[in-house]
Amino acid sequence: MIKRLLSFLFPLKIHERKSVYSKNLEVTWNNGYLVLDSENTNYSFGSLQRVLKKGLKYIGYERIQNFKSILVLGVAGGSVIETLKREIKFEGQITGVEIDPIVIELANNYFGLGNYNNVTIVIDDAFAFVLKTKEKYDLIIIDIFQDTTMPNFLFEDFFINRINFLLNVNGFILFNTMTLDYNDRRRNALYKSKFNSNYSVRLYPKIEVHNELFTIKKLQ
Repeated sequence: MIKRLLSFLFPLKIHERKSVYSKNLEVTWNNGYLVLDSENTNYSFGSLQRVLKKGLKYIGYERIQNFKSILVLGVAGGSVIETLKREIKFEGQITGVEIDPIVIELANNYFGLGNYNNVTIVIDDAFAFVLKTKEKYDLIIIDIFQDTTMPNFLFEDFFINRINFLLNVNGFILFNTMTLDYNDRRRNALYKSKFNSNYSVRLYPKIEVHNELFTIKKLQ
């Protein structure tokens, strides 16, 4: 409690770990909240949670409550899963895919990720997972970063087409992207152009300084 109160004055780092995928990971009390950060950006329970929460509100909480299955690519500390379970009261199945086992260890130890019902966490590469899974999903959340870098495969046709195949009709993709410069904005514009009239695509710029969100609904 003392650390939490002091964190309103200045951040208090309570744990630090090295990771092959994320380099340096820190668990910190910041403004009364426990957050997970990489070296240069927030991974969970800070600005990132605000970004994804806005995206979920764009889709609609009541609509999400009626979904049966959700896929989360990029779990990190599990803040979007917390929002789905505690705020939205989603009771269907959530499958979370995270490549970094150190991140999941921190998520379980500090953020209670292992305490939720109907949540399955898979340690795997997101690209490999979507190739293997035979499930279909009503909502696919893509939130994959290595510090401030986004893997190129997220924007390539093969991955996009596979994600579209895994999405049920009337389901949604929520894609969080980072736009640091002109090339990133151009990349996002090209990504948007890859969806035909079977999809309704909306782009929400400047959600948190450098974040742009896509919501993509599969119409047929």
